[in-house]
Amino acid sequence: MSKVIKASEAAKLIKDGDTVALSGFGLACVNEEMAIAVEKRFLEEGAPRNLTVMHASALGDRREKGMSHWGHEGLIKRWIGGIAIASPKMATLIEEDKCEAYNLPQGIITQLYREIAAKRPGVITKIGMGTFVDPRIEGAKMSASSKDDLVELLTIHGEEWLFYPSFPIQVALIRGTVADEFGNLTLEKEGLHMEVLPIAQAVRNSGGIVIAQVESVAKKGSLNPKDVRVPGILVDHIIISEPENHFQTENTQYNPAFSGHIQVPLGDIEPLELDDRKVIARRSAAELEPQTILNLGVGIPVNVSTVAAEEGVSDQLILTTEAGSVGGVPAGLADFGHAYNSEAIVDHHSQFDFYDGGGLDLSVLGLAQTDESGNVNVSKFGSRVAGCGGFINISQSAKKLIFAGTFTAGGLKTRVADGKLEILQEGKAKKFIKQVQQITFSGEYASTTDQIILYVTERAVFRLENGKMILTEIAPGIDLEKDVLGQMEFEPIIASDLKVMDSGIFSEKWGGLKTIIEKQTRKGVTI
Repeated sequence: MSKVIKASEAAKLIKDGDTVALSGFGLACVNEEMAIAVEKRFLEEGAPRNLTVMHASALGDRREKGMSHWGHEGLIKRWIGGIAIASPKMATLIEEDKCEAYNLPQGIITQLYREIAAKRPGVITKIGMGTFVDPRIEGAKMSASSKDDLVELLTIHGEEWLFYPSFPIQVALIRGTVADEFGNLTLEKEGLHMEVLPIAQAVRNSGGIVIAQVESVAKKGSLNPKDVRVPGILVDHIIISEPENHFQTENTQYNPAFSGHIQVPLGDIEPLELDDRKVIARRSAAELEPQTILNLGVGIPVNVSTVAAEEGVSDQLILTTEAGSVGGVPAGLADFGHAYNSEAIVDHHSQFDFYDGGGLDLSVLGLAQTDESGNVNVSKFGSRVAGCGGFINISQSAKKLIFAGTFTAGGLKTRVADGKLEILQEGKAKKFIKQVQQITFSGEYASTTDQIILYVTERAVFRLENGKMILTEIAPGIDLEKDVLGQMEFEPIIASDLKVMDSGIFSEKWGGLKTIIEKQTRKGVTI
């Protein structure tokens, strides 16, 4: 008997008060048909109401799709997610305190599904220690109405850990490419695998229902069993999507290079314009070592890979994304999380197992706001809720960590030429402040680990040691008092051997990265 039903019929199966888990990264593996159908039913019938929704990553296109469909007061009682900013209407609901909101690290949510599936008590980890997720700080609560404690502190053999308890989930909304009549699900045209299998297992073992969106349905038994990523025993209902509701990424209908069906010629990399952003990327790239396993955040950090290509050292990098790609070239913001010519695509939760255990040699992440203790905030600004995403997992576990961004924000204008930097107009907002609003990265916790932590800007470089910010380098052409110390709300320690940044990275042609990498050490061996 076929499991295919209409989305409108499936939407009526969701009951008031249900907990619903959704797969997705941008629009990858997002069950957009059900998001639309549930919204339509709510607006017409006022049901379902008071849902708890759970998703690990950004789920939407930063406009109307994904979780933005559910940004209605009364539809959502509680949000448990990794990122809100990709769904503006959902973010507004949280900011206006019209639902409870708990922002958990992206990797933790992906791993929690497996604990729920196996009926284990939950996730025990160090991830989140010292951040706003820590119950001694904010307990992951992002709105005034969020009162419950979803994170607990444990002591095991005298050592402190964070505990994220399991709970039952009644509905799974997942997506694949093809399902047979029995519900066996493939992902061959998806650019990412996400956590579709553990979500389905968690909901099935919670006694709930699993609803999968697909492009087409095949005859039972006709699929190659090695292509099946979710077995039909876990799938209750199948929804056949319209093409406009089955985008591979936030902005791409389908690109076979993302799903590994073709390898595309990448051609010559267009050189970056010489500006402050390129300076930051170059100085960050100078921390690369041979065969670095690397993760890059959005924005300025992504430019590190372009600089490496310009300098002819791309073969020294193994780029990864938290969504699961390994190798290849990560795509830009419009298709973030995907990669061209990946060497491998692993499951979302498996990638975070690797990351959390220290598998990353280096991560370059954005620098939105930092303070005198080295704390970094990227998750909440005023009432605006962005969400931590994988930032906490990655920043807490990478062996070497660089926070990269301009020194000030809001109107900063600079001129980079002749081997030096000139500030033409200072930014209106200071980034180096006395105390961050929310701790997404904990400098205090980092001081208890062996991480190497740098803060790289266009005019200055800082190192975090023992919970103290140490100024180690300034740009050529920069006045220390006026342009650096005068634009900070705290006074850093100034290194006794304060250096001037390499003038080459402020020149049109650099050409020094290959030599730097050859001199770097990796795992105690000089190359």
